[in-house]
Amino acid sequence: MRLLVLLSRFPHPLDKGDKLRAYHQLRYLAGQGHNICLLALSDEPVAAADVAALRPLCQGGLHVHRLRRPAQGRGLARALATAGRPLQVGYFYEAGAKRLFDKLVQEFQPEHVYCQLIRTAEYLRDYRGPATLDYMDVFSAGMARRAATAPAWQRPVLALEARRLAAYEAAVFNWFTSRTIISDQDRQLVQHPESARITIVPNGIDLAYFAPRPEAAQTHELLFCGNMAYPPNVDAAVWLAQAILPLVRQRHPAARLLVAGTTPAARVQALARLPGVEVSGWLPDIREAYAGARVFVAPMRLGTGLQNKLLEAMAMRLPCVTTPLANNALGATPGQHLLVAAEAEPLAAAIADLLADAPRARKLAEAGRTFVATHYDWAAATAQLENLFTSGC
Repeated sequence: MRLLVLLSRFPHPLDKGDKLRAYHQLRYLAGQGHNICLLALSDEPVAAADVAALRPLCQGGLHVHRLRRPAQGRGLARALATAGRPLQVGYFYEAGAKRLFDKLVQEFQPEHVYCQLIRTAEYLRDYRGPATLDYMDVFSAGMARRAATAPAWQRPVLALEARRLAAYEAAVFNWFTSRTIISDQDRQLVQHPESARITIVPNGIDLAYFAPRPEAAQTHELLFCGNMAYPPNVDAAVWLAQAILPLVRQRHPAARLLVAGTTPAARVQALARLPGVEVSGWLPDIREAYAGARVFVAPMRLGTGLQNKLLEAMAMRLPCVTTPLANNALGATPGQHLLVAAEAEPLAAAIADLLADAPRARKLAEAGRTFVATHYDWAAATAQLENLFTSGC
């Protein structure tokens, strides 16, 4: 099948959740013999090595449209002035990219178009062929949570964006012949009367790549990682370092926290001044950070979607502590596969208990790896997506 795939970011390197999801889906679909033409938007330069990593998967062509700041500014201004259009849709929409998309449709003659995230949905507003939208996450819910906790001067803009996103998420439902999303928790947040028709396509985990390293030396007790410019991750890192770690250190004074991940925001970089906290920034191989930790902590309070960081940590047989928000999407059993708490004190107590009880930590870690191996497989998940393409639903 000829598949035209439209992404809001180039899916390599694998340093963000949407890029990880797109890459593994492309790899599976190409392996099944589908002829893929990729159009990826990018607001940053794309390295030749990253293009080379994707080219074998895109026999139908690989195209990158570089988003430029002047055009992005105009897009944001138009979105602000257009009733109902979210700012981030304006940010990712350019007339030049639309002309390229239309040209590829005419020349490639796709049998199906796959579009990731509502950021790219605007390009298909007037498209009438078979097409699938991957909502992935429900941006409106994450934006509303941010608005509730943001500084007072940011709240009106964030609240307006949340309302516009919710309306747009409902509207674009009708532009596509099929839709996917990452979890049932997210599906329930789409404000469309037929949201139950959205197909759940979870992420997977590469168990061969994220394999346990029992021989690795311990370099830190606690780990949190992710895209450290992403506001939900920034919030989680700050909360962990400022409110949770000090409580853990009351019982384990030498406990050290590593905050790892690309492009750390200024608030995250500042955490390195706190006792026991290291901020590494981008790591060439994140597996070294997992292997050097005793407990992985994902204290998510904002955002939506499935946390790939939890899948990776559990696959590497690392005991995990997280919040209900993150586990609702994951679907693990608290107390069996990982530990779950909503507030700083019980989260700290769970972490401290695992640091003090090595046999319990090992048992939890073993159960966690078994859980992700059973429930999160890229091939099985992407086969559901492939079925939507080939069935014409």
